[in-house]
Amino acid sequence: MSDFFNGQAGFPLLLFALVFGYLLGSFPFGLILTRMAGLGDVRSIGSGNIGATNVLRTGNKKLAAATLLLDMLKGTAAVLIAGIVSPEAAIVAGFGAFLGHIFPVWLKFKGGKGVATYLGVLLGLFWQGALIFAAVWLIIAYTTRYSSLAALVAAVIVPVALYIIGFHQIAVLFFVLTIIVFIKHRANIQRLVSGTEGKIGAKG
Repeated sequence: MSDFFNGQAGFPLLLFALVFGYLLGSFPFGLILTRMAGLGDVRSIGSGNIGATNVLRTGNKKLAAATLLLDMLKGTAAVLIAGIVSPEAAIVAGFGAFLGHIFPVWLKFKGGKGVATYLGVLLGLFWQGALIFAAVWLIIAYTTRYSSLAALVAAVIVPVALYIIGFHQIAVLFFVLTIIVFIKHRANIQRLVSGTEGKIGAKG
């Protein structure tokens, strides 16, 4: 760990990268886009979440897709910009962006569940890992029709795959992110266990 903080960036720059990533990740695009479209506060419907899944409950698929893309790309942007300083700064900024999305200071620390930003950070740090995530998600989603289960399984596979490949620092980051994703999805996990979780394409 000391080697990490004594790398190319040094602790002050890593702290700056963390704050930078957090602020970038804290932009609540789901809330911003729905308000701009005249659909009100997305937090007042469905799960009360600001992510793409809840934006989809407004009935606007294009807005949901835009939310998904922007929530993903803010993680990618944080990584790529901080990566100009050092690989360590990129990792820290990615962590910050993920935390910013889930705990945005502007919304009293009540944000999204983090899957899109998780994928965006992964895309910025190791794009092949994003392909692994997408492939696992598609397979599980196709076979079970559960989006939440697909995301959870993919989030478990990613850090294991990264560690096996040899990207140990990034694997540690995504191990931590995966734990947080599971905590944020605890209600989904309870519904999956009870058989009441909504399936992809299900009405009502």
